Amino acid sequence: MEQVIGSFISALRTTGVRISVSESLDAVRAAGLVGYRRREDLRNALSSALAKSLPEKEKFDACFEMFFSFDVFTPHGDARKPVDPEIRSMIDSDIASMIISGDPSGIATLIRDAAEATDLSSIRYYMQKNIFTVRMLEKIGMPKLDSTLNQLKSMQGSGAAQAAAAQLEDGRQQILDAVRNYVEREYQLNAITAEDMAEAYLRSATLTNIEQRYFSKMQEIIQKLVKQLEDRYSRRLKAAKRGKLDYKKTLRKGVRYGGLMFEAFWKKKKVDRPDVIAICDISRSVSRVVRFFLMFLYSMQKRIGRIRILAFCSNLADVTHIFDRYPIEEALLRMQEDPNIPILRGRTDYDRSLMEFKEHYLALVTRNTTVIILGDARNNYYNSRAEILKMISERCKRLIWLNPETRSFWGTGDSEMKTYTPYCHVLKECNTLTHLERVVGELLSVRH
Repeated sequence: MEQVIGSFISALRTTGVRISVSESLDAVRAAGLVGYRRREDLRNALSSALAKSLPEKEKFDACFEMFFSFDVFTPHGDARKPVDPEIRSMIDSDIASMIISGDPSGIATLIRDAAEATDLSSIRYYMQKNIFTVRMLEKIGMPKLDSTLNQLKSMQGSGAAQAAAAQLEDGRQQILDAVRNYVEREYQLNAITAEDMAEAYLRSATLTNIEQRYFSKMQEIIQKLVKQLEDRYSRRLKAAKRGKLDYKKTLRKGVRYGGLMFEAFWKKKKVDRPDVIAICDISRSVSRVVRFFLMFLYSMQKRIGRIRILAFCSNLADVTHIFDRYPIEEALLRMQEDPNIPILRGRTDYDRSLMEFKEHYLALVTRNTTVIILGDARNNYYNSRAEILKMISERCKRLIWLNPETRSFWGTGDSEMKTYTPYCHVLKECNTLTHLERVVGELLSVRH
């Protein structure tokens, strides 16, 4: 039954009920304590372990009714008439024999076994319904039933054969309806909604190809990812282990007690709140990746120390004040379009931009600073100024380069990526929301 409870929990998660591993284990234990004889007791036990709010309880009740429905096959019509023994001897199909003898429980068992054999619980998409229906009918033995039915229909002069054929025809239709309803029920329990499909697509889609009409949806997804990251790292801080025993400090403090270790001291790790300097290429080829990266970064301000944003194209400019003054959406728009920002929007020039960074901002880089460069490293054949990147790498805690181009293009044409690579502590291809989530997660997970 643990497998049944696991499948039920999977169905609940599909409906939007958030269930942790520990809650799943609690549900299995609760079901084991109350047993499976009384439906209402099982419902209450599972509900107390899995549903944590009124909306979740409503989803739980609907899902429970559908999942633990036992009317897999309910025959209708008149009672089965006796079949001529000679005709019965011609029937060598299990499903046909059950129809003739009127065995609904046997047919229901066949349907459940066919669902398990075809892994029906894995159904996710609308177009899979016909596929699973056909597979289940094959497992039940529908092709053999059709063969028997055709054989009986061909015996034109036998009234008994025609009566048996009519009985099989009626039973066949009822089984077909039952299988379709069973597949439909499983689809409703496990289906991925259009919203889920859209979210999955946007998480993995190349950011430079995202259309503007999806920007609001992208912001919703980012907020969801940010909440997941905050939950992950806030739990880590609260539930952190004490660490390893600090032998030196413990022994030193034990001197006052004659060497007895009455007081234990522990080596503790703490999570950094890194200072971040983000150097972002806002040329057309990278602008959308920058947009979503900064949206992500600023949403994580509780977990990051100071954030300084430097934007560049043909030159470099500090735009931090815009993000401090305006909401993130307006700040992003102003960074791209405000004529008062002293950024020359010509050809991308890493030569001049790195020189200006050295002159005006290198002194801000310390051993607690994480420098993030977001750009494709395409320098229009200007001087690479790799020596400045080396200086930054030596002064900062970590130098992270995020490149929206696929790795196969790095170093081709006017790309200086291979020149810059030796001075980067972390080098990532970054062109989807999933990539951004991983990068920000790594940024927050650094300890000392």
